[in-house]
Amino acid sequence: MRPAIRIKDTIDRLASHSGIVHVGTLLEKTDLKSRLDNFDGVHFEQRQFSHSDVLFSMIGLLSIAKPDYDAIELFRPKAEFFNLALGLSGCPSAVTLRQRIDLLGHSVEPILTEESAKLVKTMAPALTPIETGCGPFVPLDIDVSPFDNSKTQKEGVSRTYKGCDGYAPIFAYLGAEGYLVNLQLRNGSQHCQNGTPDFIAQTIRYVRQITPAPVLMRLDSGNDSQDNFPDVQRDSVDFIIKRNLRRESPTAWLDVARRCGQPVAARKGKRVWIGKTTVGINGQPLPYPIVFKVIERIIDKKGQQLVFPEIEVETYWCSLVEMPAPEVIDLYHDHGTSEQYHSELKTDMDIERLPSGHFASNSLVLHLAMITYNALRIIGQHGLEEARRKGIKLPGSRSSKHVERRRIRTVIQDLMYMAGRLIYRGRQWYIGFGCLNPFVELWRCIDTRLRGAPA
Repeated sequence: MRPAIRIKDTIDRLASHSGIVHVGTLLEKTDLKSRLDNFDGVHFEQRQFSHSDVLFSMIGLLSIAKPDYDAIELFRPKAEFFNLALGLSGCPSAVTLRQRIDLLGHSVEPILTEESAKLVKTMAPALTPIETGCGPFVPLDIDVSPFDNSKTQKEGVSRTYKGCDGYAPIFAYLGAEGYLVNLQLRNGSQHCQNGTPDFIAQTIRYVRQITPAPVLMRLDSGNDSQDNFPDVQRDSVDFIIKRNLRRESPTAWLDVARRCGQPVAARKGKRVWIGKTTVGINGQPLPYPIVFKVIERIIDKKGQQLVFPEIEVETYWCSLVEMPAPEVIDLYHDHGTSEQYHSELKTDMDIERLPSGHFASNSLVLHLAMITYNALRIIGQHGLEEARRKGIKLPGSRSSKHVERRRIRTVIQDLMYMAGRLIYRGRQWYIGFGCLNPFVELWRCIDTRLRGAPA
């Protein structure tokens, strides 16, 4: 029979979210505090809390997947650890948090984006490129991901292309780890191409603040426009953009494939051609080569003979003229990894349903989420490197599998939600962990790495 376990109150000061210390350490490595506190573009009456106190408090909530303003009230009665971890002079109330974010709105977003880029540049352990036949490239994946905010009256909420009411923000991720470089909150009904050329130009500027390495930008067919083609010579940014066939005839592409493409082995009743062309289907010259993949099916996968053949066409713009067509297609398919990054933002950090009724306030919260997302990603990558270097077996992981990154949800569950005991002794603050915690060594290694990094 299981022995009874009873509840007993103690006077120990326990912190249930010790990982906030890591977030505070990373915020110390930026100039966010001084830049926010010296920002005088907004007049506010509540002088007890500075801009950094309010916005750092929101970052602390986002780092433990609590994006609601009211969640701050959980920490206010005993905010000693929360204030220490984030370097706050005091913990604001939910009302102060809401009012200050409404006041600041879009005004401090450039500061947040610039400091987020600096954080990635200085604190990310690595920015992994992808190896190609034309050399290594750092991937830059840009995509729109709708946020479902159905049954709300929030400003900017409208019908998205996914069939729900919400927002349609655009995101730009850098590297195989998926660091978030830039974002923009948009109305749900806004077309994905509207404003995208300016967003790409702005994103490239932030990318160049992080790395001078060659970059490969990948976009889906919603952004099939020559306005999105960056200046390859000036920016050292190549691109792969999936084309929108619009009114182009699949039969015409089948003729091109038979004439210019290379046949690929396939099952009976299915013929596949992959190739590249420098002229359009009507013979017009092209600004860049088009890579194509054409599939003709006369027998479906169940063995049923088709009366009329099915023709499936995929075409891509690619600035890498010398890259083989199959490699271009594989590189674009790898762009699908960015959907996982969207999922980590929307579900792991739980920010899909943004907390405010004002569009500008939600935009500011989303920019704060960008810094938080990058901080959590950096913490996870440092933990991954330490685990490899010291041979630490991560609970629940398979040592035989090469892992490129740790998911945000895993970082929050394993490191952010670690419980510790807050101790003050000899004019020093300490945090103690129990001997049964399997993540203590990893937590300590990450703390040492983050604190030892130059500011």
